Amino acid sequence: MALIFFVLIFGLVVVSHEFGHFLIAKINGIHVVEFAVGMGPNLISFTKGETKYSLKLLPIGGACMFEGEDGLNTQEGETSEGSFMNANVWARIATVVAGPIFNFILGFIASIILVSLVVINLPVVRPMEAGPAYEAGLQENDRIISLNGEKIYLFEEMALFNRINGGQEVTVEFERNGTVMETKLTPAYDAESGSYILGVYCNAIAEEKGLGRLKYAWYELRFCVQQTYKSLGMLVTGKVHRDEVAGPVGIAVNVVGKTYDQAKEYGALTVFVNMLNIVMVLSMNLGILNLLPIPALDGGRLVFMLIEVVRGKPIPPEKEGMVHFVGLMFFMALMVFVFFNDLTNIFRG
Repeated sequence: MALIFFVLIFGLVVVSHEFGHFLIAKINGIHVVEFAVGMGPNLISFTKGETKYSLKLLPIGGACMFEGEDGLNTQEGETSEGSFMNANVWARIATVVAGPIFNFILGFIASIILVSLVVINLPVVRPMEAGPAYEAGLQENDRIISLNGEKIYLFEEMALFNRINGGQEVTVEFERNGTVMETKLTPAYDAESGSYILGVYCNAIAEEKGLGRLKYAWYELRFCVQQTYKSLGMLVTGKVHRDEVAGPVGIAVNVVGKTYDQAKEYGALTVFVNMLNIVMVLSMNLGILNLLPIPALDGGRLVFMLIEVVRGKPIPPEKEGMVHFVGLMFFMALMVFVFFNDLTNIFRG
């Protein structure tokens, strides 16, 4: 069952991304040669109009391939008027950006559904006795406004901030009985959890109903974005161990699989909520990662198009294609590393 959920989740996230490219390409008259879901050999394929639609064996990744992309002819003979490179530069930019944007749209839809079903933990605290927050003067029902100037809307944001901040001193802005106040505290190391703690519990949940809850969908999405870019920062700086990095296999087993096993005891609704949360997180991750200015990613292609806008003419597509090819080889090598890393973590666990 966990494998089925993984395929459905990954498929939904990938299809939303590739459909964004597909839709805007069609609107701009760009010839889509193939719309593929998955990787590897074809399981099912058919051609309708000018486009081949394929479902492939491996349920990871996907592609929306355009005629003339990266300087390659994908039809016999010369490229046609519908070639990617023959399209207006702004049409090409819109087509490339559409993939990540559709991921953000999917993430927001998932977030709206989630906040209508789950408890929203507000940053209203109850200090642990003799803990850092208690020693700094925080009291029960104080509402945290910001930590080191960073706005806080959800209790979960405090945990994320604390993980990044570690044991460094924190300036806490909070509200008490309508009055905004400020204090400083230094997180304490907790041997049991192996991490630094602020020493607070959540002491309130959101009471809004109906449309009043929509703002929390935005807060959840904001939190998801923060998790993504802060985790990337931790990965680059070496604060994230390789054991915490997961590829498709790791996501299937350690994320989807373990989440399903824990949630199924509480019923179908709990399973649905947890799977939907994974959809939101993966969709936002895919959207953000694809906008990074790295060759072979959407962000890398955008860099070349923005250079074209500035210089008034495109970089020769063959040269751009070579750069993206190098980037693709890098990601293929990275996928191999992540695959074996996933296997190591699974068998070790």
